[in-house]
Amino acid sequence: MDTTFGERLKDLRRERGLGQIALAQKLGVGKSVISLWELGKCEPTLSNLVAIARFFDVSLDWLTGLED
Repeated sequence: MDTTFGERLKDLRRERGLGQIALAQKLGVGKSVISLWELGKCEPTLSNLVAIARFFDVSLDWLTGLED
């Protein structure tokens, strides 16, 4: 089964030992936004996707599930 963006984000966050609040602060968004992204209730903007990819040093293709 393919992993979703939310699952990948949660895995990356946990691998770094970050809580949702800490990640939200690093990305300049609210904690509830991180939760909504991880639950798949909403999707980040392109600028937020780029910020996430840069922060975790992953490709946009991997982050969005276009590449394994």
